[in-house]
Amino acid sequence: DPLAALGVRAEYDQLRDHLETTSTGRGPPPSDASPEHLVAYERYQELRDIRQRLDADVRRDMAEETERLFSYVIREDRSLIELLEADYAFLNQRLARHYGVPGVEGDEIRKVALPPDSPWGGVLTQGTFLLVTSNPTRTSPVKRGLFVLENILGTPAPPPPAEVPELEASAAASEIKNPTLRQLLEIHRRDALCRSCHARFDPIGLAFENFTAMGTWRDDENGQPIEPAGQLISGESFKDVRELKQILAGPRHHDFYRCLCERMLSYAIGRSLDFGDEIVLEGITRELERNHGRAQTLIGGVVDSAAFRRMRRPGDRL
Repeated sequence: DPLAALGVRAEYDQLRDHLETTSTGRGPPPSDASPEHLVAYERYQELRDIRQRLDADVRRDMAEETERLFSYVIREDRSLIELLEADYAFLNQRLARHYGVPGVEGDEIRKVALPPDSPWGGVLTQGTFLLVTSNPTRTSPVKRGLFVLENILGTPAPPPPAEVPELEASAAASEIKNPTLRQLLEIHRRDALCRSCHARFDPIGLAFENFTAMGTWRDDENGQPIEPAGQLISGESFKDVRELKQILAGPRHHDFYRCLCERMLSYAIGRSLDFGDEIVLEGITRELERNHGRAQTLIGGVVDSAAFRRMRRPGDRL
């Protein structure tokens, strides 16, 4: 059940039961319906649309899309940069219709060329990433920004200080009716305790605001145009998610290489890295840079490393 997966199944059931007790049931409300009834009907329609669009088949397609991209990059020894920015995607008609990508027909997921101005391409615009970095009822620029910092750039933010208020609490301080998430985050950053950390990940997360919690595209939020432009704490400016991906794949690609090498090596040897692994990590990263990010270079570098070859196996005697 997609609504249960998003944590809104109970709300859907309550709205359905409430509407069924009215004279019009779940049908369109009359012109003289109360504001409360209109709000309940619109929210019910929104959740019903989520249920219909994010069914089990679409979620399976999303998982296969991500798996097919990784498999293609590794098996074909492509540049790992294509995990961030690619001019293609693995889609079928059902998933393409969900995203809003035109011109894809058939049930089979296959490699599809994307137009030059397409925002899609790479894992950061796939449904798997966009869903897991969203809250149950809305997107989460904070989660999306933190994911990029931790898993792409390798620069995790410090944990939040104690007693930090929830983002929704900022709505009470807003003079704007139905503020956007960008506007709520601007209010949230007025607190000095919040400002220093949010300055690092908010611009990154807000670049993805055109993507809903379901991975679909939108141009506005609460009737206001989405503003995806921002600037990284390191100074690079971007106007949308396409330019952000170009920065991650271009000027910041070395950070991505090192982070990927660190994660892969740690996974392979089954432990966190320590100071003694620094030389090995630098060597693999250097080779990856020299070979233009080829996937087999990373795998070969990890397997040939002293850390992996000398790794103790369960049962080995000390």
